[in-house]
Amino acid sequence: MSDSRLAKGRFVVTLVLVGLFAVSYATLHAGDKAPAAGTSAPDFTLNSQEGTPVSLHEYRGKWVVLYFYPKDFTSGCTTEAHNFQRDLTQYQAKGAVIIGVSADTSDSHQKFCAKEGLNFKLLSDSDHKVSEEYGSIMNFGVKKLSARHTFLINPDGVIVKEYMDVDPSKHSEEYWQR
Repeated sequence: MSDSRLAKGRFVVTLVLVGLFAVSYATLHAGDKAPAAGTSAPDFTLNSQEGTPVSLHEYRGKWVVLYFYPKDFTSGCTTEAHNFQRDLTQYQAKGAVIIGVSADTSDSHQKFCAKEGLNFKLLSDSDHKVSEEYGSIMNFGVKKLSARHTFLINPDGVIVKEYMDVDPSKHSEEYWQR
């Protein structure tokens, strides 16, 4: 193997390791301030993919699956959203709504919903305030993303379950195991 190819290989390995460390560190520290199960879910108002304001308190009387995710159009986030969409009628039959939150813009959410056929609310937390309030933020220094966390909120507005270690390929089904 030439010295040039060896140097490129080492560079790639180093880059991958640094990336894994950053993601691991950010994920470990993302949920430090998450509201605990048994407490009232912090209320908020954010714009939806339609550009209209949506407030959590509007959903009192319903179960709410409030899920935070890093980025529209990424593989894990697309898988998670598809699975929520696939199971949407089951959620609705149990009086539950699904609300997704990320730092992406309402315009990005609108394009994501249109491309992926999503029929539930995606909210834009571009200033990261709600993600931070829910302990669901990953801070990469120059960039902040919402962490992949979910909160199950009962009809009285109380958090009954937190999902802080989410596998996007299986997560939608976890609700039914409660």
